[in-house]
Amino acid sequence: MKTAKSILIIALLLCCTATYGQTGSKTDMKKMIDGLMEKMTLDEKLGQLNLPTAGDFATGELNSSGVRKKIEDGLVGGLFNIKSVAKIKAYQTIAVQESRLKIPLLFGMDVIHGYQTVFPIPLAQSCSWDPELIRKCARIAAVEASADGINWTFSPMLDICRDPRWGRIAEGAGEDPFLASKVGVAMVKGYQGDNLADRNTLMSCVKHFALYGASEAGRDYNTTDMSRIRMYNEYLPPYKAAVEAGAGSVMASFNEIDGVPATANKWLLTDLLRKQWGFKGFVVSDYTGISEMIDHGLGNLRQVSMLALKAGVNMDMVSEGFLSTLKISLKEGKITQQEIDAACRGILEAKYKLGLFDDPYRYCDETRAKQELFTPEHLQLAREAAAKSSVLLKNEGNVLPLKSNLRIAVVGPMANNRENMTGTWSVAADFSQSVTLVEGIRQVAGDQATISWAKGSNFVENPDYESRFSIFGKPTQRDNRPEKELIAEAVAKAQNADVVV
Repeated sequence: MKTAKSILIIALLLCCTATYGQTGSKTDMKKMIDGLMEKMTLDEKLGQLNLPTAGDFATGELNSSGVRKKIEDGLVGGLFNIKSVAKIKAYQTIAVQESRLKIPLLFGMDVIHGYQTVFPIPLAQSCSWDPELIRKCARIAAVEASADGINWTFSPMLDICRDPRWGRIAEGAGEDPFLASKVGVAMVKGYQGDNLADRNTLMSCVKHFALYGASEAGRDYNTTDMSRIRMYNEYLPPYKAAVEAGAGSVMASFNEIDGVPATANKWLLTDLLRKQWGFKGFVVSDYTGISEMIDHGLGNLRQVSMLALKAGVNMDMVSEGFLSTLKISLKEGKITQQEIDAACRGILEAKYKLGLFDDPYRYCDETRAKQELFTPEHLQLAREAAAKSSVLLKNEGNVLPLKSNLRIAVVGPMANNRENMTGTWSVAADFSQSVTLVEGIRQVAGDQATISWAKGSNFVENPDYESRFSIFGKPTQRDNRPEKELIAEAVAKAQNADVVV
């Protein structure tokens, strides 16, 4: 009898733990979140829908102010673009110790092709045609980013693009829907692992939903207009494959579809994504994606925020329209409490799945940050990925591999630029660890070769344009000599060389 009582007590304790923990069933999650939402005020629910940035770097000019006070008041659901365990832990401590309901924060970042260990850009990785290699790269990115406090990545980008004028093509897998689908699945599985509650995983965010890479004339943010046949056959498959692979979140795109911005497109975000595809995660806007709909002519901040919520957006990145206007729209009967609750639930479920209610600091282990970033094993995989991503188009006369006893002239503005070796969207890279092309050739060739370098030209002739070359302010090391002088120097070194790279 005593044994039976003991077993019963243990069972009850386990049930209580599972109700609040991440090892329980969907029923456990629902019960826990139902209980939490019953305690939440309207302001606190709207707070979960708010994603400001207080980061080390911003992708736009806006940087939400008064973040600490908002966290204390329960008015922030997550933050992004903050780097290091110490900083993230400080913000998480405010949320779980100083806010009324102690709801932990999500911490996101654009971990696009590696964290501190940088892999080839996604477009290059797709050239490997090796999903398992791509999965391993994403897995290492997740290990490193989670070791530094991050639990959510705005990746993979699965926008099919067939116009090379679109600059963001570098972040995707190119023009083929079959290949991009394989890449998307590999990246989602790499980021999220076998169990999202593990401490070395990231929740992935499929972007940009949808058709962003098909904007007219390759102009970013432009309208997109195509038939449903082309849409379903050529552009939607990669997003769908990533959703079916279990991606935890999706990011709405900036472009219009049939004249309606994706961020306010109910057909896209609810009818297609949730009802047809069965997506169970949450949808976040892109950076100021909600407020930018004002310029589309859809109304003021209150009106566009209402439209975004009703379309199916759960979280407002930076615009703070949800936080500042939805209460008014609710009073006016333009939105319902059920719509707010559904959006809030999506965010809370993501935090539950990540294990943050069990341990808000599960991604804040400083020993991991010291041991798991930029390791020799990770660098070896990066080297392998770089080799497999390279495509040899021609090798006339067997010029390659280069012989080590040659005079080699290396020409070009990227050839000796350390900061730009990591490629676009390498926001967490340590540029001091980069090896330039000139340095790499010297290391391999040793003393047997004579290596010379000439810039040849600047990135662009206009210095004002070049100052805006990188959204993250990477230096271009501009050479202010006349263009003719730069070209003459490169020609002279080329003429005195056996091989020109």
